[in-house]
Amino acid sequence: MRATRVQMKTVLFLQISQGSSIMAYMNQDKKKVIAKALKPVLTKYKVKGTLSVRNHSSISLNLKSGKIDFGGTNIDVNPYWFHEHFTGKAKDFLTEAFTALKSAGYYDRSDAQTDYFDTAYYYGINVGRWNKPYEVTR
Repeated sequence: MRATRVQMKTVLFLQISQGSSIMAYMNQDKKKVIAKALKPVLTKYKVKGTLSVRNHSSISLNLKSGKIDFGGTNIDVNPYWFHEHFTGKAKDFLTEAFTALKSAGYYDRSDAQTDYFDTAYYYGINVGRWNKPYEVTR
């Protein structure tokens, strides 16, 4: 039996009204929570960066300058493989920064084998930008 449009809209309304998340979502309130968790990490490692919300579904930490040499001036850090590509202080910083980025109620119940994606929001770290490279300070 196929559900009608009215039935599907009713189910969707019930999911939203009961607080069930139906897609990745990021807003300014979650960004404030993440900023609060991230500030001590940036201060500890003497790195300057900004947070940006993209498409209401992801948060990005954009690193501008700092005492850590990441080995490049414009890098999109892979959150799943950074442990294998960075060492020392860079790896330590990224580990703590990714933990802070997940501080706003993050969850991931995705299952790629069944093509099912359910996550609170997406996150990433950019070392430098395409138009403004990361600066290593001494």
